[in-house]
Amino acid sequence: MSSPKVLFGFHAVGVRMKTAPKSIIEVYFETTRRDARMRQFLERAKEAGVRLIEADAPRIAKLAGSHGHQGVAARVEEIKDTRTLDELLDDLEEAGVTSPLLLVLDGVTDPHNLGACLRVADGAGAHAVIAPKDHAVGINATVAKVASGAAETVPYFMVTNLARTLKELKERNVWIIGTSDDAPNTLYQVDLKGPVAMVLGAEGDGMRQLTRKTCDELIGIPMMGAVSSLNVSVASGVCLYEALRQRTPAKVG
Repeated sequence: MSSPKVLFGFHAVGVRMKTAPKSIIEVYFETTRRDARMRQFLERAKEAGVRLIEADAPRIAKLAGSHGHQGVAARVEEIKDTRTLDELLDDLEEAGVTSPLLLVLDGVTDPHNLGACLRVADGAGAHAVIAPKDHAVGINATVAKVASGAAETVPYFMVTNLARTLKELKERNVWIIGTSDDAPNTLYQVDLKGPVAMVLGAEGDGMRQLTRKTCDELIGIPMMGAVSSLNVSVASGVCLYEALRQRTPAKVG
């Protein structure tokens, strides 16, 4: 059995209580915080049948490894999705999903950025987030906190060879679209309704050259002001929500 991990913050702990309450070993809560949000959280915790432990802020901060815990932290058993990326795509196909939407992050090592990307991916309905093992951050307590529960819901695959994985996605007829400042076309000039993997690199360096060469198409996000680029999580949101917009049938009347 894997070692317990820590989640902190109302959203991260709350989603785990909702989706897998039996995996929660214990929840620590700050006794001096008695506002409505804490009261509602404790009511849900009691309904879920989780073990509650009173604690002060320093103890929770030590457990969470952060002072941004909002007065809540939990020790939980790690829940791993044992499916491979191929198995996930097979499952989607069997479920009738013919146009998977994937987010690929090349070189994103900041946990705050990854957490925000996972949150955006969940909101836009992306089916998975993919990253290379050697140029990425894994799921940790900070990622889970920033993701506000999305680290529990969005499959995150860390692959050994990103270029090879992208080529394997091509074999499944997934169109690989990379983002680049010098791309000839913009995000709003491409069709995102089919099977698509949106590839974004880290701020500054962008995608690695091999990743760039593996893409089927490069697109840019229009920048109308003095700033030359967006944070990777913001760029992910812009791209994924444009895909969602194109995939959402227009309402008539």
